[in-house]
Amino acid sequence: MTTMHPVQRISGLSKRTEMHSQGFCFRPRILIDVTNIDLSTTVLGFKISMPIMIAPSAMQKMAHPEGEYATARAASAHKTIMTLSSWATSSVEEVASTGPGIRFFQLYVYKDRNVVAQLVRRAERAGFKAIALTVDTPRLGRREADIKNRFTLPPYLTLKNFEGLDLGKMDKANDSGLASYVAGQIDRSLSWKDVQWLQTITKLPILVKGVVTAEDARMAVQAGAAGIIVSNHGARQLDYVPATISCLEEVVKAVQGRIPVFLDGGVRRGTDVFKALALGAAGIFIGRPVVFALAAEGELGVRKVLQMLHDEFELTMALSGCRSLKEITRDHITAEWDKPRILPRL
Repeated sequence: MTTMHPVQRISGLSKRTEMHSQGFCFRPRILIDVTNIDLSTTVLGFKISMPIMIAPSAMQKMAHPEGEYATARAASAHKTIMTLSSWATSSVEEVASTGPGIRFFQLYVYKDRNVVAQLVRRAERAGFKAIALTVDTPRLGRREADIKNRFTLPPYLTLKNFEGLDLGKMDKANDSGLASYVAGQIDRSLSWKDVQWLQTITKLPILVKGVVTAEDARMAVQAGAAGIIVSNHGARQLDYVPATISCLEEVVKAVQGRIPVFLDGGVRRGTDVFKALALGAAGIFIGRPVVFALAAEGELGVRKVLQMLHDEFELTMALSGCRSLKEITRDHITAEWDKPRILPRL
């Protein structure tokens, strides 16, 4: 029997999060000098080593005792961005204490807006550089595994950002403790007006996370968003939503270059990063691969996942004839929805 290394290859869990190979084909260009490949890019004015960033994932100390500390250190080591979840098991101040790094803060809007304002101010003071506002969760989707397992936080963990507000604990419930928590705390009335309200209480740029349609993409631009994260919440909110890679080009076309568009979800290989950038994404965020790697090997595991994706993406660029991100174009990829192509003239 062959023993596999714990962080060797992360496979997907859901067809709606995976980027199936049959939907895309590459059109590599040849006889290009690819001696030097530059993966670096700029996100909201911050230079990072590669367009591969870490998405917000809640309660990471359930995966590993060091939780968000380990993820933050791994992201910093790779000179990329980590997004901290509102529902982290480490606070914004604790994550900031791990050392320098470019970090975004993911925000859920609570019914008590004073809680929201306080949280945003703390993220600002802790040196976080942007707010990723999650907009697809006025209610929690029906997560049947959570219901079956009566999911709740273990008694030795809390939602650290809310510890001093009596909102850090999650009560046990007959179904899902998380669903009960969301029903009790999260504001179902959240609207585009609140995106504008957020801009009155912070100077941090606001990324709208959870957009999957052109209509909402245009609304995000009008509301003053600094960017869009195309996300279906790991395909755990609404059944029958398309994979994010299927929504990406629609959103990119709708914003017409006015703000950057990022892809969250479904990335398992460096080739997936290339697909997203060819379809117009300015960068991608990974979630499950980070949590799986964290559970397997802590900080070292997260570092390995980032390195694997970096190396695979760099190789894909080289074999496609692309020496920098700006050289990756729509002509490097065909999608199943494309019309028969007329070959471009050289």
